[in-house]
Amino acid sequence: MPKLSAYEKEREANIARNKALLEQLELKQAVESLGFPAKSAPPKTKAKPVQPVKKSKKKEEELPRRQSARLRNTAAVDPNDSPSKKRKREAEEQERLAKESEERLANEEREYLAKRPRHVDLSLVDLTDEGVEVASLAAQLQNIAQAVRPKRAGDVDVFVFEENEKDEAEVKELRKKLQGLKIVARAKVTENRVYSAVYHPDPTKDLIFFGDKHGQLGMWDARAPPDEGDDEDESNTDTKEDGKYWRLQVHWPATSQSSISSVKLDPVDSHTVYTSAYDRSVRALSFTTGISREVFTNDDDTLISCVDVVPNGHEMWIADAAGGVTHLDLREHKSKGKWYQLSTQKIGCLSVNPTRTNFLLTASNSREMRIWDIRKLESMVSDLALDETTSEFDSEVVNQYRESEGSTGLLRGEWRHEKSVSSAYWDPRGRSIVSTSYDDSIRLWDIHSTAFDSPKPFPSSRPFTRITHNCQTGKWLTILRAQWNPNPDVYPHFTIANMNHSLDIISCKGERIARLSDPSKITAVQAVTCSHPSTVERAATGNASGRCVLWAPADD
Repeated sequence: MPKLSAYEKEREANIARNKALLEQLELKQAVESLGFPAKSAPPKTKAKPVQPVKKSKKKEEELPRRQSARLRNTAAVDPNDSPSKKRKREAEEQERLAKESEERLANEEREYLAKRPRHVDLSLVDLTDEGVEVASLAAQLQNIAQAVRPKRAGDVDVFVFEENEKDEAEVKELRKKLQGLKIVARAKVTENRVYSAVYHPDPTKDLIFFGDKHGQLGMWDARAPPDEGDDEDESNTDTKEDGKYWRLQVHWPATSQSSISSVKLDPVDSHTVYTSAYDRSVRALSFTTGISREVFTNDDDTLISCVDVVPNGHEMWIADAAGGVTHLDLREHKSKGKWYQLSTQKIGCLSVNPTRTNFLLTASNSREMRIWDIRKLESMVSDLALDETTSEFDSEVVNQYRESEGSTGLLRGEWRHEKSVSSAYWDPRGRSIVSTSYDDSIRLWDIHSTAFDSPKPFPSSRPFTRITHNCQTGKWLTILRAQWNPNPDVYPHFTIANMNHSLDIISCKGERIARLSDPSKITAVQAVTCSHPSTVERAATGNASGRCVLWAPADD
């Protein structure tokens, strides 16, 4: 090999420096022009999020271009005009400016009112965006309302065994049904993060309601055939949506100020869905009339965190961020509700006992889970000789009543967690309790039926088991809550999201029944869960992007 001259050596060194500099600046085209080899493309990930179905759009007509208001309304000025014409022209100009100012103020007023919460009755046209087929949505709601499907009550003494072998047999039977569940449908039901969900009891379909961060209620018929007009790519089954869904802007404005904190169905006929939101209101959407009406609103700035409906369908309990609960009779005006401050900090969850409706369960940021006897709360006015028109009882009044002799049995049980209690619910029997907490634990209680009959506090409030579970969702994920399967005919069990992108199903004794996952289709935490009230092999989940999943047997 001939010896390189000093010039050629310096030239080779310059080429090497330029190559390194260009690669450092990621100037791909410049590198390629110098003849350097290109980098290989990164491998594609297996899991792809489902994409919303593209609707066919009509070609928009070209609108006329905007013209300057100054050029459109201002006439050419003639320097030879008489003083009277100049005064007339100036007066017309001032009148025009005044009119434009009035129109601008009117538009600003309309925009301001559009951002305020809505307290009036709203039709389906008001709840949906332009272009949505309201007729098909109304027909779907009417179809749901054809059959009466009341919430079935459980038996407090069912599935109570003295031998452990019987519990193991029930768990084994459930495991056989549930561990084989697969993802059978996916769709982006809501536009934003899913906050809450409820499964409709209709056994002929999989109909789930999801509430999102911006006040939107997504109604998903997960197994429905797609519309004929949908532009689908049949070859790409990994990213296409399944079923049909409708998005209803139930709460307003469409911002995080209207996050739907809970969704409940009417327990009497399931023809009404109740939603509570951070806009300080509770609304009821009737399937028979298609009208959304406001049933409750807070006059102050206190956020509503949770609601539960009493099995008789006439009463509702509402929790708020001020540590209070409101008892509302749905047959009376919304101003007739009574407010009791049961905690010094936010009550994030409450649950009415489904078989003994006099017992109310609350979970708060004060780290306490408590069981209250509602009958004692209602007798507070007479026992303390208060004014019968009193509708608000702050913590001072409640504590005063707790220290009095007549309050025996008001607080039936309590348990202090190590950190805030994010949720606590009664099971369908009204016997077991499951709680979740930021101390990364799931706790389970089993209260004997005889303990409810005595007016004294429960003999023991200690949980019988504690399960380690990561509950550190942070800022961008919905709080993990353990949700009981509402079916009273099966062995009690609950679902809860796992931070490893899976769904855990656990029995009332704390034994894990199944862990459902599919890395090829799920790459996000399924934070919100719910189960079908009558079909055992059904579960639905939702994540932080509004994408929802239906779990069912693959061959169903």
